[in-house]
Amino acid sequence: MPDARNRAHADSFQRGADGYHLHRPGYPGETVSWLLGGAVDVLDLGAGTGKLTAELVRRGATVTAVDPSDDMLRVLRSRLPQVTTLRGSAEQIPLADASVDLVTVAQAWHWVDAEAASAEVARVLRPGGRLALVWNSRDESVGWVDELSAAMHQGLHEAGRYRPTLGAGLVVTGQRADSWLHHTTRAGILALSTTRSYYLVAPPAEQQAMLGRIEAVLDRHAETSGTAVDLPYLTECWLAEPPVLA
Repeated sequence: MPDARNRAHADSFQRGADGYHLHRPGYPGETVSWLLGGAVDVLDLGAGTGKLTAELVRRGATVTAVDPSDDMLRVLRSRLPQVTTLRGSAEQIPLADASVDLVTVAQAWHWVDAEAASAEVARVLRPGGRLALVWNSRDESVGWVDELSAAMHQGLHEAGRYRPTLGAGLVVTGQRADSWLHHTTRAGILALSTTRSYYLVAPPAEQQAMLGRIEAVLDRHAETSGTAVDLPYLTECWLAEPPVLA
């Protein structure tokens, strides 16, 4: 189960949804098409402001969006009024048994109790249904991006590639990774950092120190010396299903 520190970080997203939506990157179309497959009825769990939800809708899926934050759902509803929105959590999904073909969780599985969430996902999936976990990471194989991540995370949060943990009710059956560029600006990178949980829970002095470290990195590199910046990302997706019983 998430510890108190993780819970405080997760709870930081109860506010600030407008900034989150404006500055967080979306997801590559190729990744979304792959994870969707032929699914029609989709639960976007931990949907936030609808970054992934919008891509699923664009590809013809009927989506129910669930999130614990009223502020996040407010932004999602304003952008996607055709989507059913429900307040809820991965541990208590407000849907009936066997009601969806696919459950997507983008950038949120690390906040959940993996055992309880896996059991709930297995409950709401129809036979043959799948869970898709999606994760954006800055591509730290690029030198200046690695420096940027160090500046963001120093003393606040451990950086590094994400690897999901599943409960007993699900097994990984597929994986995909896509490299791409998020077209942003210098100001956008600074604003992006202010949407991170480790920034939101930090005291004001550390928030300012973090922004100063980031500006120093941006000042050092030709790739970030202008107004427009291409920030390299790696998007990884894992598909999981309930195990086949003999």
